[in-house]
Amino acid sequence: MNINFKNVRLEATKFDSYPTYNGAENLPEVAFIGRSNVGKSSLLNTLVGSKSLAKVSRLPGKTRSVNYFNVDHKLYFVDLPGFGYSKAGKSETERFKKLIEKFFLSNNKLILVCQLIDSRHEPTKLDEIANNFLMNLSIPYCILFTKVDKLKQSQRAKLLDRANEFIKSKQSVEMIPFSSKSGEGKKELLSYIESIYKKSVN
Repeated sequence: MNINFKNVRLEATKFDSYPTYNGAENLPEVAFIGRSNVGKSSLLNTLVGSKSLAKVSRLPGKTRSVNYFNVDHKLYFVDLPGFGYSKAGKSETERFKKLIEKFFLSNNKLILVCQLIDSRHEPTKLDEIANNFLMNLSIPYCILFTKVDKLKQSQRAKLLDRANEFIKSKQSVEMIPFSSKSGEGKKELLSYIESIYKKSVN
């Protein structure tokens, strides 16, 4: 039942309305969500040991689609469009909002949602809105603090306090510091995903 996270391929890309995708294998899904330029593509590439599976760009807001990555024929990693891109037009921003809301509210295949937050900055109002929305779903949920390799030691010491302040809930939430550059957090995140997957299929 162990997952080979290196056996992965992009299987589908959806652009419009609710991104319904019923692959032949009808697999459970792990979704990744976060603000534009938070490091989702780099994180996904790090998890699967690839440099180019998920396209990385220095320009925020490049991911405009919902991408489904088939992981070892056991589950999908679902890369959702980044939110909060300031140069996106109002109509485009509303389209993203509706797409993401429909994705979460109408999807019965989700087994885990991972929210990415840039560890270098205070969580934004949009991060808080997304967090409140996700916490109200009956789906396992975790927070990944990205780019921790860029923090000074003093900033690292304050990260946990900031994280606990951000999570104003009695619910238990997995929080993992992550660096695509150093690989920190990769082992912990893959182990957590695998444990959630095993619970979902038992």
